Amino acid sequence: MQSLGELLQTGDWKGEKHVPVIHIPQTIKKGETFQLKVSIGDEIKHPNELEHHIKWIKLYYFKEDGKFPVEIATFNFSSHGEAGVISEPVGCVDVKLNSSGFIYAMAYCNIHGLWENKVEIKLI
Repeated sequence: MQSLGELLQTGDWKGEKHVPVIHIPQTIKKGETFQLKVSIGDEIKHPNELEHHIKWIKLYYFKEDGKFPVEIATFNFSSHGEAGVISEPVGCVDVKLNSSGFIYAMAYCNIHGLWENKVEIKLI
């Protein structure tokens, strides 16, 4: 049986419509709040319909000398065309960090499964 980690798919978000795109400022100061945004389909639009859609995105922070990741946020997308309502797979959260590390994003497509991406955070 595979571990969950073995089921996570990755790719270049510029060429793969399922990979979460993590948007952070170029400069992040220790202890100061910044906006962390995650989206799907920045370069190649992902379908957003009842039959094929992104169900959720989760964000995690892993401190550079940490033991385990800490969940930052979960964004659920529940409307995929029902009654003309569509929730786009984009989420924003304000975050304050005191140490450098990594931001991980994991997303779930109802047809193509789990996808991940990460960015390194270097605080000044």
